[in-house]
Amino acid sequence: MMIPSARYGLALVVNVALPALVYRLTNGRYGVVDALIASAVPLIVWMVIDVVRYRHFDALSANVLAGIAMSLMVLLSGASRWMGEAREPAVSGIIGVLFLLSLFLDRPMVFYLARSTMSREKQGRETEFDARWQSSPALVRSIRLMTVVWGIGLVGENVARLWIMLALSEPDADRLSTWVRYGVYGGLTVWTFIYRRIYIRRRQ
Repeated sequence: MMIPSARYGLALVVNVALPALVYRLTNGRYGVVDALIASAVPLIVWMVIDVVRYRHFDALSANVLAGIAMSLMVLLSGASRWMGEAREPAVSGIIGVLFLLSLFLDRPMVFYLARSTMSREKQGRETEFDARWQSSPALVRSIRLMTVVWGIGLVGENVARLWIMLALSEPDADRLSTWVRYGVYGGLTVWTFIYRRIYIRRRQ
C-alpha cells in the first residue's frame, strides 16, 4: 500500500488545515504576528509527539514551520505592505512554492510526507518505502504528480484569497475567502485519496 489513508489525512489536517484554522481564530483578536505564532503550535506539538512516540522527524511539519517563519520575517521587516492590507499572510502560497521547488530535488516534498506517514504507521516501513522509491518508476511519477497538484493548488488558493481580500469589502470578502480556502483544501484531499486508490488498483 502506498500511503495509509487515515494517517495521511490526519497529517494533512494537522499540517495544513489546523494551522489555517488557528490563524483565523486568533487573527482578529491578537493580530497577524501573534496569530502566525499561534498557528505554529499544532505543528510543534505534532512534531514533539512524533519524536517522543515514533522516534522520527516529520519533514512536512518542518517545511510548514519554515513557511510560517518566512511569513513572520516578511511581516516584521515591513517589506510587504500589501500583505498587511490583505490581512492574510501568504503562508499557504509559500508552502505551495516550496512544493513546486522541491520538484528540482531527487525527492520532492510529498515523498517525505509519505515516508513520515509510513514510519508513523509501523516502525521500519520507511526502509521499505525507500526501497520501492529506488525500484518503482510508477511510484516516483505518482509522488511527483501529487507534489505538482498540491503545489499548484496551494499557490492558486493563496492568490485567489489575496485577490478577494483586496478586491471585495467585508463581510463578503472574508466569507468568500474562507470558502475558497477550505474548498481547495477539501478538493485536494479528496483528489489525493481518489488518486491513491486508483494507483493501488493499477498496481494490483
